Amino acid sequence: MLFRRKKPAPVFDWTGKIPTIRTSICTGEQTAGFQDPSTGRFFDIMLIRTGDDLREFLETYGVAEEELRREY
Repeated sequence: MLFRRKKPAPVFDWTGKIPTIRTSICTGEQTAGFQDPSTGRFFDIMLIRTGDDLREFLETYGVAEEELRREY
């Protein structure tokens, strides 16, 4: 398919949740999502393969790169 239609961002209320990137120590796989500080539960949103994926996550959810927390 030549043209991909961009999917709308899912409605997600992340108020009170911390934007987090989880990184696997073994494989280096990165997953972007939000973590609930009270329960510690992680809501994964998308897989990060390249810098473009990270940029798309930041733009879609209006998160600044300084706000991201990295978890290993």
